[in-house]
Amino acid sequence: MSKGISSRSAWRAVVVSTVAMIAAGVALPGVAADDEVIPNHNPTLNAGGKATDGPGMPSPWSYSAKTGIGTAYEAYADFQFSDKAVTGKVSKVWFSLANGIVTETMYGLIHHAQIREMQIAVTGNGWTAFEKTDTTSQISYIHTDKDGRPLSPAYRLTNTDKQGRFVIIKDIFTDPDHQTLVTRVTVKALKGPVTPFVILDPSAANTSGDDEGRASTSTLTAWQGGVALALKASVPFKAFNVGYAGVTDGLKDLSEHQQIFAQHAATSTRGNIVLVGQLPTVANSATFDLAVGFGANPDAASAEAKATLKTGYARVLANYNGAGAAVGWEDYLTSLSDLSSLVPETQDKGKLLYASALMLKVQEDKTKAGGLIASLSNPWGDSVYTDVSATGYKGVWPRDFYQVAMALAAMGDRETPVAAYRYLPTVQVTKDTPGNTGATGWFLQKAHVDGTPEWVGIQLDQTAMPILLGARLAELNLISKNELLSSYSSMLKPAAEFLSRGGTIGLDWNHATITPPYAQQERWEEQEGHSPSTTAAVIAGLAAAADIATEAGDTAGAAEFSAKAADYSQKLEQRLFTTSGKVRGADKPASYYLRISRSDDANNPGVQDERNGRVGLPSDLMVDQGFIELVRYGVRKADDPHIVQSLTVIDDQSLPENLRVRYDFRFEGSDVTVPGFRRYGNDGYGDRTEGGNYSVNGQMHPSQRGRVWPIFTGERGHYDLAVAAQKPGGATQADVDAIRHVYVKGMELFANDGLMIPEQVFDGIGSNQPHNYVLGEGTDGATPLAWSHAEYVKLLRSLRDRQVWDRSPSAYARFAGQN
Repeated sequence: MSKGISSRSAWRAVVVSTVAMIAAGVALPGVAADDEVIPNHNPTLNAGGKATDGPGMPSPWSYSAKTGIGTAYEAYADFQFSDKAVTGKVSKVWFSLANGIVTETMYGLIHHAQIREMQIAVTGNGWTAFEKTDTTSQISYIHTDKDGRPLSPAYRLTNTDKQGRFVIIKDIFTDPDHQTLVTRVTVKALKGPVTPFVILDPSAANTSGDDEGRASTSTLTAWQGGVALALKASVPFKAFNVGYAGVTDGLKDLSEHQQIFAQHAATSTRGNIVLVGQLPTVANSATFDLAVGFGANPDAASAEAKATLKTGYARVLANYNGAGAAVGWEDYLTSLSDLSSLVPETQDKGKLLYASALMLKVQEDKTKAGGLIASLSNPWGDSVYTDVSATGYKGVWPRDFYQVAMALAAMGDRETPVAAYRYLPTVQVTKDTPGNTGATGWFLQKAHVDGTPEWVGIQLDQTAMPILLGARLAELNLISKNELLSSYSSMLKPAAEFLSRGGTIGLDWNHATITPPYAQQERWEEQEGHSPSTTAAVIAGLAAAADIATEAGDTAGAAEFSAKAADYSQKLEQRLFTTSGKVRGADKPASYYLRISRSDDANNPGVQDERNGRVGLPSDLMVDQGFIELVRYGVRKADDPHIVQSLTVIDDQSLPENLRVRYDFRFEGSDVTVPGFRRYGNDGYGDRTEGGNYSVNGQMHPSQRGRVWPIFTGERGHYDLAVAAQKPGGATQADVDAIRHVYVKGMELFANDGLMIPEQVFDGIGSNQPHNYVLGEGTDGATPLAWSHAEYVKLLRSLRDRQVWDRSPSAYARFAGQN
């Protein structure tokens, strides 16, 4: 098994039971092979050897509800990152912020975390306080325009002691010319002198264990294998220590006695280590600069930190921002030709729009140009231990990838979507994919940015979306017709053939025979069957492929793909629209689109599998809003009666709690009622209702509850626009204003103080612990989610154009556009 591919045991998987379905008379159009295993949706798991903590105690990753993420802007040279580009040496350092401190910080590839956490502890007369637990934190952007729109992902954290004894102000960003994280720390003593200590918890090589370290008055260093980090300060450390977490790290002495008694200069064996450096005592106010350099070895890392300190805070920040002759984040925002035209569609003067532009670009790898990840976070990281290297959401899902590329194009980015499109062969399965003995043309479920397969389930929408992206980039003249036709032969045609013909998979654990449009996994990666959202993407992808094939002179391919799209469309309602659904009760049969059907008969759809701790239910009891993707991609009209009828079920807030999808939100200071939606009824991918994280210690629990996702507020806004656009004369300004007032404003309200849009928000059901969530606040799932930001941006572009941005002209002409 290749490194990084999840094993069946690691996936906590459940074998699909066909016996019960056959006994129930359910036809199985795409039956899995006998040894097929379908996973829970658990991105916190990965395979690989465990790192050893040595004498140290194990540590989890950090809280996933980030309030800030950042990295230096790097320009392309011929759509690739290069030290010869106008931005010079490529800096490959990313950071994240949560709970007022620096959390996972990456160097190298975007998923290679080297720091778990870095915070300041403060001691006074008989007391010790830690930033993470003993302060209240506020975040702001350092560099904004006159309307408060952020111009770079550089942040100021203001952490105030809960007992009023001190304030810590931290400015955080990276050095665009070196491999360095920069933190300027200002400590203000309010009730007598205080002594600050910097506490650095490394995770070299993306694990907490197997690290070695050294400490001195000048440098705190950690390393593992071929990667190292070195923390230097603008003043010498008064005292220092390198020790093992929870054992000799000195934090107990610091907590109880306000000092470090034993000062260890070096580790004796590999393990989970913590580095501590004492800064000078502060009588009133003092400022210190901290630089964490990264490199292949301790000397190289130390040299990077030293160079950054020599350059100085002001110049490094100016270069990061793009002030004067420097090329930085201001220049990237200026290059977005449509960005300013989207501001009038916002409700916050464009603040979240500009932040979204930054967040989407930040989450691109800098070794593999165009490698767009899902989130710079590990979901529920504070209960996921770091002894195994895991990507979390810092990987490539072609579905999330498509959303981001389309959003970047919507803002007028003329380069990143092209780099992204050219990246896609990295994650397409071919005859040359290591270990592949089966079908080709499909795209990996999830991969590292370097193309290493991580999850190998088959999700047909992820194979359709690259086709849609190519067609759209050509329509926008971002790629040439020649490039489109060249990629048709090498990438798009094999993808379309898989969507048309299917095949038997032969990669890692997966040996299923796929018969489209019956998918091994729908877009939430958990169930096999027919799915409206998957089928919508497949039909649109095949329609687009047919038109590209015609341009390429491939008449046979054009005929095949067009015929398959028509066939899937013709059978859509038969397979997925039930007329005897029991979601409102056995005595109240209703008609609506199913979330999943395991057969070609929507009135006999089978039973779904247990997932994420939730018992599988009859398919007609589980609904979701995914059917409006049929409208988004142009497969069905917005006023199609099947769509309209299904929305009455989605909007029914009297459904049993476990089956209910819609929840309305009111926010303090706003008169807007914001419609929010869960992924589907009976969703278990979320926090526990009695309080606690998802999948603690890798164990599923029946009280896990999938919460409301802001994405779906954006999706519903797109649908309402499609309804308005169908009217004679199209959408009016009043229509657009109404959508802005509810859906745009709603997504803005779901964003946190750092202008990060979460994956999930607390919906008020069950306990709000352990993080004391308030209604509508992002949970520990993943923040920021790139897809959430992408959906927001695309809604703004759709409103500006008064037409859904994702609509496929090829699908619309064949299906929804017909009279």
